[in-house]
Amino acid sequence: MAEITIKINGMSCQHCVASVKKAVDELEGVDSSDVTVGSAVVVFDDSKTGSDAIAGAIANAGYTIDA
Repeated sequence: MAEITIKINGMSCQHCVASVKKAVDELEGVDSSDVTVGSAVVVFDDSKTGSDAIAGAIANAGYTIDA
């Protein structure tokens, strides 16, 4: 298992949190996610998914990653 912390731009409310959490949790290999306004900590099986896929899911939900 691997863990990544991602800073996310564009989040301002609990609806944003729910959208990001849903997008990340739907990825195959994600074990858990702790999403708050502005960030996410994701634990995942790195043989099934990776940080690029997680970032892509967040982007598809309408938010940007703070590099």
